[in-house]
This record gives sequence, structure tokens and C-alpha cells, in this order.
Amino acid sequence: MPRPFWKGYLKLSLVTCPVTLTPATTGAEKLRFHTRDRKTGHRVESRYVDADTGKPVKDLAHAYAVGEDASVILEDEELDAVALDTTRTLDIETFVPRADVEPVWLDRPHFLAPDDPVGEEAFAVIREAMAVTAMAGISRLVLYRRERAVLLEPRDRGIVAWTLRFGDEVRPPPFEDLATPKPAGKPLAMIKSLIAERTRPWSLDLLRDPVQDRLLALVEAERKGKTRKPKPAPAPEPQGNVVNIMDALKSSLAAERKTKKGK
Repeated sequence: MPRPFWKGYLKLSLVTCPVTLTPATTGAEKLRFHTRDRKTGHRVESRYVDADTGKPVKDLAHAYAVGEDASVILEDEELDAVALDTTRTLDIETFVPRADVEPVWLDRPHFLAPDDPVGEEAFAVIREAMAVTAMAGISRLVLYRRERAVLLEPRDRGIVAWTLRFGDEVRPPPFEDLATPKPAGKPLAMIKSLIAERTRPWSLDLLRDPVQDRLLALVEAERKGKTRKPKPAPAPEPQGNVVNIMDALKSSLAAERKTKKGK
């Protein structure tokens, strides 16, 4: 397990318990490339240079543009000073039905867990109460140098803390102007059958990255001196316009059942 990157307190009214926060996702397993000079094989590096003078810059600062050619520079101490008390406390301000929060608002997941045995009972009571009422807690916390709204939802014996996107980060859905008729009758029944044919138990195998697998195989072949020219991706078959949805659905179901029978 990775080390927690935040330690503080979970608070609900007068109930408080020490907790830790650990990122729920990682990019450590991703295949990463270095940029090198093709002739020398040496690695190259990026450097900041002054856009006007072209000289290297060592003393970097945070600046906010206030005009076309004007900026206000803010020091690290000033940025830290505006942080609120939420740097060390997850104070649950309110609760909302978990089903009301659409996935588009969820940003980064983190695992929230008690930090010592003394606080485990208080933590467990808060988690269980949210579970039985299907509620999620809303709090605020300073993460990644910004105060973020955080959604807390129970999971197993712990809590998942989702940072939430800010209100101006999510665009309004463009679905209101869609003039699609409400499907019904036989086409809907056939789509349901198609869904049933493709239904499988949830598995992490569904999340595999086949492109990374091929890249790793290519790297291994190059390492062993077995240079091979990768096969180009096959060109997609031309698709004609679907004139009759019933014909398309019948063909789809027949193909699904034939594939399933072959397996």
C-alpha cells in the first residue's frame, strides 16, 4: 500500500477521529517514454527560458494575468496564507442522497481510513450511518493547493473521498435540443436482447490496456534484438447508412448468437 499523503481529522459535529488520505489511483504501471537525441542517444531535458531574452530562468514565480501585458506575481507565502482551516480537518458540513450526485462531478478518488485504533469506532459509526441511509457527506479540504469540495461515500470498511469539480468546470449537457423519439416496441425489445447477449460479470479484465501490452511486447523484442516491423492497424470496414433499424438489429442478434455458439 502507498503511504498516505495527508493526515488530519474527520469531524461530524462534536465527533472527531484522526484519519489518513491515500490516492486511490496510480499511474505507476503506465508505459512511459524518455525523449532522447536520436544521434547520440543522450536524454534531453526541458528548461524554462525567458520568452523575451531567451536566457534560462531559475527563479520562477506564480503570476496571474490582469491585462494583455500585465500580471500580478503572488508569492508562495501569500498563496499559503489564503488556505482555510480545511488544511487539516474534513468537517462534514451537510449530507446529500448519493444517487443525486452525477458521475460528471466526480474528480479524483482517495481512500479515507482511520489513523489510530482509538478513532476507529467513531469512523465506523459515521461510515455505517451513511451506508444505511444511502447518503454521502459533503466537506471541504485543501488539496493540490486549492480548497476543494469533497464527497465522502462509504465503501467496504472504509470511505472513498472524491474531490469534486468546481461548478465552472462542468459544461451544461447538450441534450435538451435532441429531437429523438422515445423508443418502444420491437426495436427496444431487440436492443434489450442484444444487451443481454453481451452482458458479462464485472471483471478487471475489462479494463486492460491492449495497446500497452503490444508496446511492451515491442520493447521486449527490441531489447532482445528481434527488430520487427509492427503491423499497421487494419483499415475500418466501410459502413453504409443504416436505413432499416430492424434489419440491423436482426443481423446484430444473429451475429452475437453465432459468436456465442462458436465459443
